[in-house]
Amino acid sequence: MASLNKVFLIGNLTRDPELRYIPSGSAVATFTVAVNRVFNTQAGEKKEQTSFIRVVVWGRRAEVCGEYLSKGSPVFVEGRLQSRDWETQDGQKRNTVEVIADNIQFLRMGQKSGTQGSAQSPQPEEVETINLSEEPGQQSSSKDSPNAGPENKSEEVPF
Repeated sequence: MASLNKVFLIGNLTRDPELRYIPSGSAVATFTVAVNRVFNTQAGEKKEQTSFIRVVVWGRRAEVCGEYLSKGSPVFVEGRLQSRDWETQDGQKRNTVEVIADNIQFLRMGQKSGTQGSAQSPQPEEVETINLSEEPGQQSSSKDSPNAGPENKSEEVPF
């Protein structure tokens, strides 16, 4: 039987990431992402529900998250669900489900030109992607070049 464990989230950090190092020297960052869902009830009333999802990031990605993210930062998280069980010092059994991030994209919030001074809340302006799969000092391939892309540079992303 086939199985799939894939999660995609877009939300805002509820607090600054907690960056620490395990005894082997690997970095691990944890943070919580607030994800909103807006829906209409059967009575036609509009409701909003917020879910708080714990995210765990390992290695160099964890260090980058600890450096660049802070409370309120909008992020796109791609990863997998993982459950974890442990026992507290007083003998109580605990468990949790969290997202182990494979990829994090930082979404910048800002005012688009022409909306300064408006009463509207800021909208995501652009996506900033940091390629963490290459080691510092390595040359990136031509597909990662800032000049690479569609031949017609006036085309915009269709979303």
